Amino acid sequence: MGTTGPRMALAALSALAATTVFTAPADATVFENHISVRQDAHIGDDDTVTLSGAYVCSDPSPVGVQIATFLAQDGTRLGTTAKGEVICDGHEHEWQSTASMRYTKGLHAGEARAEARLEVVRTGGGLMPKAIDTVAQDEQEVELFDHR
Repeated sequence: MGTTGPRMALAALSALAATTVFTAPADATVFENHISVRQDAHIGDDDTVTLSGAYVCSDPSPVGVQIATFLAQDGTRLGTTAKGEVICDGHEHEWQSTASMRYTKGLHAGEARAEARLEVVRTGGGLMPKAIDTVAQDEQEVELFDHR
């Protein structure tokens, strides 16, 4: 039993329509999620780097949410997770991330590239995450201030 020309055309048109309707732009966020990183970062006298910003999220399901941050400068990259609970209630909240420079000595005062990601962590029932999905992201140049 073969597929007729009109049926193939209808199937192709349906697939195209579904793709057009359900494909979101690359910079879109899901469930009104948003995160931003402030344009200044700091190296403390205790050799820690601090990034901060704000976020908004609406929790679509009972899964974990975290904020992952990265700072890159002159080939050195430092990453960490923001401390504290991420509250997904549709309102704006502040976040702060502090990471030790113990093993990352290359950071110094000046321009750097910062990134913050709002991530949904899905578990498969065990201790390890099954999947981590980025639902909002901000990346920009920041000024790194050295307070040592």
